[in-house]
Amino acid sequence: MKYFSMPGTNLSVPTIISGQMRITDKTDDEIRTLYQTARDAGITFFDHADVYGGDYHKCEARFGDALNLTSSQREEIVLQTKAGINRWEPVTTFDFSHDHIVRQVEGSLKALKTDYIDILLLHRPDALVEPEEVAAAFDDLAASGKVRNFGVSNHTPGQIALLKKYVTRPLVVNQVQLSITHAPIIAQGTAMNMVSLDQSIDRDNGIVDYCRLNDITLQAWSPFQAGFFNGPFIGNPDYTELNAVMDRLASKYAATPEGIAAAWIVRHPANWQVVLGTTTPQRVKDAAAGADIELTRNEWYELYQAAGHILP
Repeated sequence: MKYFSMPGTNLSVPTIISGQMRITDKTDDEIRTLYQTARDAGITFFDHADVYGGDYHKCEARFGDALNLTSSQREEIVLQTKAGINRWEPVTTFDFSHDHIVRQVEGSLKALKTDYIDILLLHRPDALVEPEEVAAAFDDLAASGKVRNFGVSNHTPGQIALLKKYVTRPLVVNQVQLSITHAPIIAQGTAMNMVSLDQSIDRDNGIVDYCRLNDITLQAWSPFQAGFFNGPFIGNPDYTELNAVMDRLASKYAATPEGIAAAWIVRHPANWQVVLGTTTPQRVKDAAAGADIELTRNEWYELYQAAGHILP
């Protein structure tokens, strides 16, 4: 497993993260097996959110109750969680107010059975954000020792810049969707200014370059999804060419397609972290092994084009 020093923090982090979004219905034994499988594969980073599981803190509580980590065990891992989505009836809203952020962190700490969160992310951009409120919440949480580092998820450069005008603490992470087939944040740049080509449309204002310029670590969620929550591309008959290339490279590197899919993201020089959503231990092993695969430049571009992206 590859590790790197995350800019703006004192954390040494792995390139693969174990996401805990789908553990709601798992037994304690299954959660412990998933956790130990991740640890054995070199994964020390676990990703949560207050809304995972449907009810507030449901997945966090399943994790905390099943593992019941000692203080020394807790120090061996990085816990990241998110806040900012408000489960309000009759609709869901976004809420970056001071009180909501602080209240949700308190709930996460209790559910996870820990005294501190290593990294807190703002989950999705709040259109009604008042950055002064975010700054005050971050200051209070940092001063109390309850949160050590801060970041965002699914944010554009402008949204991050607005927060940074008021937030004095570094924003160290931006977690966004990325897979071989769902890669507009990378594909747009290779086909910029091509008239009538959908790929050339800039939908994110250059978020990858912005994060690299500002020492913000990018994390990729849904690394095996074909698009936005519409099923995986691995083994998908709609991606025959891509699967053929992945199978050939998997054979070459004594890996699996999951490993190749993870390796494609890790190969990018932005020091991406890959957030695994799977709760299948073997898939965790297979994907984690991809962190150690060094795809060549030609192999990376072959996968890129097999996924349907155009090089003009």
